[in-house]
Amino acid sequence: MRLYTDQTRILVAVDCIIFGYDGENLKLLLIKRGFEPRKDEWSLMGGFIGGNENLYEAAERILYQLTGLKEVYLEQLKAYGTPDRDPIERTLSVAYCALIDINKYKMQINDQYHPEWFLLNELPRLIFDHDKMVDEAKRKIRYKAAIHPILFELLPKKFTIPQLQKLYEQVYGTTIDNRNLIRKINSSKLLIRLDEKDKSSSKKGAFYFKLDEDKYEANFQAFLNFIPNPGNLIG
Repeated sequence: MRLYTDQTRILVAVDCIIFGYDGENLKLLLIKRGFEPRKDEWSLMGGFIGGNENLYEAAERILYQLTGLKEVYLEQLKAYGTPDRDPIERTLSVAYCALIDINKYKMQINDQYHPEWFLLNELPRLIFDHDKMVDEAKRKIRYKAAIHPILFELLPKKFTIPQLQKLYEQVYGTTIDNRNLIRKINSSKLLIRLDEKDKSSSKKGAFYFKLDEDKYEANFQAFLNFIPNPGNLIG
């Protein structure tokens, strides 16, 4: 049997970038690193891949071990392999993005590793190259949201137009005119208005909607016409 002689051994890790939306703000879930180097500094959810796992299985396991989260939207971002990215040993990391509705999962998140939600414009400095991972994840999500309904992973099954508007404004870093948004949504016929109303903010209340997924997949561009320059990337 031929051996791979004279080859550098490299550790493989997985880091999970978890975005959440609480109906008002888009946030990032972080933990404090529990060991040296950089102990007690803020970090993404990470760990090493097991010998019998594929990358996705490792991401699911690490996410569950560190947060208690299961069965969430999870997509591979890219690999990071700069030789000096980890000061202890040569380590390649494969980053994954997760998108969740915070209100749906807040009871599921355990506090063993003290995870904490941060507003995207108030993030602390992260260890190693995790800041770069987050910046590239934001750009990837903005691009993907222009061609797929991934942002609805951040919303409850039934949501209001103000919730939807705030989410898209924060992801795209822009202001969306409410009247224009409602007109475009009504003309696109991509959302189904329900009979129920959310009256938590006013007596009049706001109707709940849900996404017509079949129509969205067939005609997503009609839904995005209200977003100025959706092809631009998050800065």
